[in-house]
Order: sequence, then structure tokens, then C-alpha cells
Amino acid sequence: MKTDDLIDLLVTDPPPRWRLRSTLAIAVAGAVVAAAAVFFAAVGVRPDFAEAVGSGRFLFKFVVTITLAIAAIAAALEVARPDGRLARRGLALAIAPALGACAVAGELMLLPDSEWMRRLVGSNARVCLTVIPLLAAGPLVCLVAALRYGAPANPGQAGAIAGIAAGAIAATFYAASCTDDSPLFVMTWYPIAILIVSAAGYLVGRALLRW
Repeated sequence: MKTDDLIDLLVTDPPPRWRLRSTLAIAVAGAVVAAAAVFFAAVGVRPDFAEAVGSGRFLFKFVVTITLAIAAIAAALEVARPDGRLARRGLALAIAPALGACAVAGELMLLPDSEWMRRLVGSNARVCLTVIPLLAAGPLVCLVAALRYGAPANPGQAGAIAGIAAGAIAATFYAASCTDDSPLFVMTWYPIAILIVSAAGYLVGRALLRW
């Protein structure tokens, strides 16, 4: 049987969609719990958390990371099906970067150019690139395990999107600890850390999501 014929057969008689949806929902809950457990055990919130909550710049970090997480989870559900196409949900993945780009543009207009590099580098770049992937390890395991109940046509792509979702969940928790609130910092180092997780997800997906 040819691959295209097998895909057509799976599409005409797929596993119940609610089963994959509910499995992924359970995996997302497990991912949040896993990230939270590591975060509160090993990282914790920033010392001035109570004061930071009153800052729009601080809260905006959560808007970006949560928006990306939701979009990536929806995209993962789509590509987990044999007939799934990233184009159906892929546009939503651009919302978070677009919001971040607008915030960066605003900051560049308000700050003197002598401040740009200092805000971009911040004081937690190395911590960001270390903590987000570590916090994302558990969520990535949960999400990839859930995707095994599907039949993605492109296992690497499905794993990469799971990695984006896991990285965004991890970044949401890390944002509560990070004292760098500048959009220049957030839109430089957070995406790099999430892309590291996405690359790991791609490799894991190619190995474990093939059918």
C-alpha cells in the first residue's frame, strides 16, 4: 500500500477526534504541572513580584508567552492528524511575535539609541537560555506523549510545534522570575530559548512520532 493510500484510509476512518483532543488537554495540564513543580522547587518568583505585577511591561511578557502557547497547542492538535495542515493554524503562531514586534518598535521610539543595547542584553540572558529549556523538558515529554495518539503526516514538524508549546509554557513561568522586562530583551532571548526547545522537539518527533 502506498503512503498516500494509507493516509487516505486514516482520514476516512480516523480515531475519534475527541480522544486526541482530550488526551492533549490532559497532556497540557500535565505540562503546566511539570513546569510549575520545577519552577517553584528550583527557581521561584522574583523578589519584587508583588510590585512588578503593577507594571504593564511585566504583564506584557505573559501576554506574549501565553498567546504563543495557546497558538502552538492548537497547531499541535491540527498537525497530529494525518490530514492536518499547519497552514490552517499556522497564522495564529504569528500573533505573539507580532505583538512583541509592536512592543519592541514602541520601545525603540521611546528610548535613546544609547540605551538599546543595554536593554537588549539585560542581566539574565544566560539564565534565560538555561532555565527555559530546563523548565520545558517535562512539558515536552507530556506533549509528545499525547501526540503519539495521533498520526502526524510530518513527525518532525509535529515535534517542533510541541517544542514551541512546551517552550512557551516554560517561558510563562520563567517570566515570573526574570527581572528583565524590556521588550527588547524578551523578544531576543525568549524566542532563542524557545527555538532550542523546538529543535529538540523536532528531533524527538522524528524519532517517536513516525508511523
